[in-house]
Amino acid sequence: MKESRVKIHKWAIAILLWGFLFRAVCAIYLNIGFDEAYYYLYTQNLNLSYFDHPPLVALTAGIGLWLSGVVTPFTLRIGGILLYTGTLIFSYLASKKLFGERTATLTLAILTAIPIFQIAFGILTLPDNPLMFFWAACLWVAAEEFFPSEHSDRYQPTYRLAIIGLCVGLAFLGKYHGLLLGGGLVLFCLLSPRHRGALFSKWTLAAIALFAIAISPVLIWNSQHEWASFRFQSRRAVPTQGYNLERLLVTILLALGYLFPSFGIPLWWTSFRTAGELLLGRIFPIKKDVDAIGIDAGINAGINAGINTTDIKAVTKDVTKESTESTIAEDLLRKKRLLILCVSMPIFFGFTFMGGFIQILPSWHMPGFFGATLLLGERAAQVQLKRPQFIRNWLWGSGMAILPLLLVGLLHVHWGIVQKGGDAAIAGGFWEAKDDPSTQMIDIEQLRQAFVNSPLKAELQKADFVFSNNFFVAGQVGMAIEPLGKKVTCFDEDLRGFAYWSKAEDFVGKTSLYITSELFIKDEKFPQPLDKYKDYFQSLEKIADIPIKRGGQSVQIFPVYRASPMLKPYPRPYG
Repeated sequence: MKESRVKIHKWAIAILLWGFLFRAVCAIYLNIGFDEAYYYLYTQNLNLSYFDHPPLVALTAGIGLWLSGVVTPFTLRIGGILLYTGTLIFSYLASKKLFGERTATLTLAILTAIPIFQIAFGILTLPDNPLMFFWAACLWVAAEEFFPSEHSDRYQPTYRLAIIGLCVGLAFLGKYHGLLLGGGLVLFCLLSPRHRGALFSKWTLAAIALFAIAISPVLIWNSQHEWASFRFQSRRAVPTQGYNLERLLVTILLALGYLFPSFGIPLWWTSFRTAGELLLGRIFPIKKDVDAIGIDAGINAGINAGINTTDIKAVTKDVTKESTESTIAEDLLRKKRLLILCVSMPIFFGFTFMGGFIQILPSWHMPGFFGATLLLGERAAQVQLKRPQFIRNWLWGSGMAILPLLLVGLLHVHWGIVQKGGDAAIAGGFWEAKDDPSTQMIDIEQLRQAFVNSPLKAELQKADFVFSNNFFVAGQVGMAIEPLGKKVTCFDEDLRGFAYWSKAEDFVGKTSLYITSELFIKDEKFPQPLDKYKDYFQSLEKIADIPIKRGGQSVQIFPVYRASPMLKPYPRPYG
């Protein structure tokens, strides 16, 4: 590819630098959530794939840990921060190739401002980090492949199809959503007549081969474990109750909140407007006929007026050329919009519709909204030509509203600035810690230090292993404890990856520490919390409560029990 194609405008560079610095600061001070701590354990149990997700999240989470040798929120997240910067660069290049530099810069600004993209794709360590990186890379390569020239409507498949197949496979290796990206590209080729040849190209065979090679670790792991991951993820999408319009409305409103309304509403509107225009253009393709009628009428009028035939032919040739170029440009623009629509709208609309059946997670449909942002950027660039002040106010106004909200959220999660009675509370605070879900994101260092400079250090050294009763809590305990040299496992019906990182009989006859959280210690099946394990250990004795403090108040308590020895394996429903 020519060097000029990958140049980045100075304003785009400024946006990228600002976004990187903001995400890095957030990554340092934002406490660790359940998912991230659990993915830390992926890095301690490297494998071809995992029960919950494909393997790339282990590499994303591990790169900072392995290079630095320390376990902190920042070292866990730095891989995702860097990947999202790459995601934004590839998205910028894709938008620039499709719609021009001005549109690309606007698109980059929107992607940097939308809060859910910043948090889920660019700060937290999640499978979405590698998914979106290869998603954006694939979109850029697809733009170069399907629209190599602005002056011709011809298409010839090239080697880039093979790269697209590899990128789709690597996106799948990040998260199973990557398969939807491949489906969207196939849909585009089916709907665009001139691009259907790509489906029958020799390069498509190479793409399929590279895709298969890329996803082979997932296939191998699943084949060795009774296709456990595929069965688990497919069951999550099966409706267990009838359709509920109220639940659908909640799904839509939550998505608008995550995207921020000033971006979420235009994203929906732009996507449906584009879909409507493409559909009408397919039903009523009258542009070429109207041009031809106009040219014929002009020729006849010229002849009747006695104008020289040679002059008429010259003028007609110029008019025809301009008309053809205009028609090609308009058709290319429609096809470019179709490409973005095919890889975005089926995803966000499909998962939103599923929200009426089941509760969907925010990250499920956000890749679709991310792709649709390129359409929003293109429409915004059109409006900017006529109403530049409106677009400027829209972007700056949205950014100035989002930034304080994100900062307040960050400061509250870390210091509790709206926590009632907290030392750092503003105006005394108004939110009781017991009612605040943000307390589930804990300061891992506090939990770790409880086993470094206290009598619990000796207890930890005497224990053969540590376990918890919930796989998410086990993740947080593991991130705190495993750097001190003790393996952590989970004894529960919902084991997730823990079912494959050890064998049930490995722990029989050994002593342990049972560490849990007061938020999750209760189990509906057992009247008393310890009843769950009384038949599996000779003795269970509480030895400490570890308070996790924020703003001078205890916001979580981690009870610690001495459990010894283990009498028999704890049953596992799978693994």
